Amino acid sequence: MSASSPHIFTLTGNLLAERTLTFAAWAPGKTQRATAESFQVGGKGINVSKMLTRLGAPNTALCFTGGPSGEECFQWLRATGRAFHPFPSSTPTRTGTVVRAPGQPETTFLGTDAPPDAFALHACAAFLDAQPSGQVLALCGSFPGWSSPDFDPLRAALIRWLARGILVADTYGPPLAWFIAQPLALIKINADELRALAPDLAHLPAHAAAQRWIITDGPNPIQIRDSAGTLSSATPPAIHEASATGSGDVFLACILHAWFHLGFDLPAAVNFALPYAAANAAHPGVAEFPEPTASPSGNFTK
Repeated sequence: MSASSPHIFTLTGNLLAERTLTFAAWAPGKTQRATAESFQVGGKGINVSKMLTRLGAPNTALCFTGGPSGEECFQWLRATGRAFHPFPSSTPTRTGTVVRAPGQPETTFLGTDAPPDAFALHACAAFLDAQPSGQVLALCGSFPGWSSPDFDPLRAALIRWLARGILVADTYGPPLAWFIAQPLALIKINADELRALAPDLAHLPAHAAAQRWIITDGPNPIQIRDSAGTLSSATPPAIHEASATGSGDVFLACILHAWFHLGFDLPAAVNFALPYAAANAAHPGVAEFPEPTASPSGNFTK
């Protein structure tokens, strides 16, 4: 890793205070007792930062925390040694529960979204403005309240970031509509989101200004568009899926590391990331899988 490698910041717009309950078996409609319980902090940016840390990539997770659930997230992040910077909000952090049982599909229950308040958004904008030039910022997941005027300071800070840094987005809904009109270094979305915007990567909307695109589609080939407009694809490895949770975030983290720290071009970075994302999907948890033993296969077509 080069000494001049940029620092990567992830911004989680919708943090999650998440409990995992494990049962011998479970079914709806009756009281059941778990055999194990654990707590972890979730949210797409947190997951990306978790994988970046595993890869040894310098990063800081930015997030909005509020209420008792936000305080629990803060204490967990600090106790686990994460590099993070919270922006306190009056809005309680959303909660969620993951239910697991042997031989049964993993099920996740998510609480209501928690838009950050205006004070937290101002603090986030000020933090971003204070960072040195040349750094990477990845905006990850949903951003509740994005269309509110409360987000004006953050949107303005992101425009300023584009003039001196690198901006990447893995989001959807109203934020995605805003981001595609900005000259982002990369947008990562899924195929359903692309279909709502354009028929394919060769026919993007006239107002689309993002320089590079990655389109995921479950086990189907991944579509890639580089800064020259060249289209390619890569096929994910076949796996027996245990949990898809966080696999897209592991995928993005590996792409960012390979691209900005290892010097790979975008198709090669995707190729580097695929075995890690597949290994994550084949195991429960996020970024907690055994190191992939197979090297990337390089299944690219143009």
